[in-house]
Amino acid sequence: MSEPIAPSEPPKRYLIRTFGCQMNEHDSERIAGQFDADGMIATDDVEEADVVVLNTCCIRENADNKLYGTLGHLKSLKDRRPGMEIVVSGCLAQKDQGAIRERAPYVDLVFGTHNVHQATELLHRSRVEGPLTEILTETVANDHELFPSAMPPRRDQGHAAWVTIQIGCDNSCAFCIVPAVRGPEISRPFERLVDEVRELAADGVTEVTLLGQNVNSYGRDLTLAARHAGDDVRVRPLFGDLLRAVGSVDGIRRVRYTSPHPKDLRPETIAAMAETEAVCEHLHLPVQSGSDRILAAMHRGYTADRYLEMLRDARASIDDLAVTTDLIVGFPGETEADFEQTLELAAAAEYDSAYQFIYSPRPGTEAAEMVDRFVDQSVVADRFDRLKVVLERSALAKHEARIGRVEEVVVEGPSRRDPSLTTGRTRQNKLVHFPSDRALRVGTYALATITGAAPHFLRGELVGVVAPARHRTRIPVASA
Repeated sequence: MSEPIAPSEPPKRYLIRTFGCQMNEHDSERIAGQFDADGMIATDDVEEADVVVLNTCCIRENADNKLYGTLGHLKSLKDRRPGMEIVVSGCLAQKDQGAIRERAPYVDLVFGTHNVHQATELLHRSRVEGPLTEILTETVANDHELFPSAMPPRRDQGHAAWVTIQIGCDNSCAFCIVPAVRGPEISRPFERLVDEVRELAADGVTEVTLLGQNVNSYGRDLTLAARHAGDDVRVRPLFGDLLRAVGSVDGIRRVRYTSPHPKDLRPETIAAMAETEAVCEHLHLPVQSGSDRILAAMHRGYTADRYLEMLRDARASIDDLAVTTDLIVGFPGETEADFEQTLELAAAAEYDSAYQFIYSPRPGTEAAEMVDRFVDQSVVADRFDRLKVVLERSALAKHEARIGRVEEVVVEGPSRRDPSLTTGRTRQNKLVHFPSDRALRVGTYALATITGAAPHFLRGELVGVVAPARHRTRIPVASA
């Protein structure tokens, strides 16, 4: 008589919550891809998740608060379901590994920004060894399999993909913790990136966003290494060349990138944007402040006048260019005169939109030590509101000027606020909400006439479809 066959264990379900920037989002895609390859199944319901990953950010103070608030909620779930596994990864894990373990000893696994490629391996180890903290201090420069884009993805949108072209940062901005948690700049090989984009296009992807902490310095380390090896090359960034090459890949309709640094915005990058049809007419150029004194204290490497000159040159070269930015209010030592210069720059720049932030000290940065120069929070709050008025006035004027135009949009799905409307995104990265009498698949390219404007979005009417979505829809299948 044969032995009864033991029933197979059902696949584990996982949920990943991401805090922070596009780089973190991309890391989360790669963690999800590894989990899928390991036979796990994604879920949106934390109540049914067997594994919960919190992929963290450490740029601003509220990122810490969000993490520990979420961990507190997960502890109550874990008390009811002891088999649930909690994982903390990303920038905050890289920076505060010991603190996370102290404040939340019930966390099963902590790993950092250089360990993304080991997510599944480390999870399996923690099940055998118990609670585990594994932080690599750096990425091996010549091991390009460690880059997020070298790992299997699980993309939320089949028509669009992020491509990491560079990790780390060589700048020393006084407010920024990124160099400490992401390491020095390392660029991926040029041809490998172009090959990856070709593979994405073959899979139905029509839009790619090139990612890097300082994206427009891409390739400077590659040319420096070639020079050291004896090649007769000029040490320079290769970003303009990469834009042209990626934008020439058959099937790619849109190329975006984020985030560049103003001090590295070179004429060849602007020329590549102007001359490569697929590269979108959108430039996100973080200024941070309009005061030369504060910019110098931040170690930004440019003046307000030089920044505005760059914008004028870019707008003169690229038709219908949308410009967005980041601004910090209340950097240590910021006076009313400094802030008024920021208001003047914001008005002169005529931004299409902007992200404004209240300065928050990050331990380990130069600015965090400037305690005697911290600005009173009531003053900062007042300045934040005044800057918001200038930025939204500019954004609304830019959007009202688009009323009556026909814009190409790529469909992103139902509007979050009003599911009866469809949301699309223009080449200038503007959201357009419009009614549709037919279901439009995500990734469909359509034309919409702009009929209304608000500071943060446009309203429109559907004209017609330009190109249907062509990516394959994947249905996850659990192995028995």
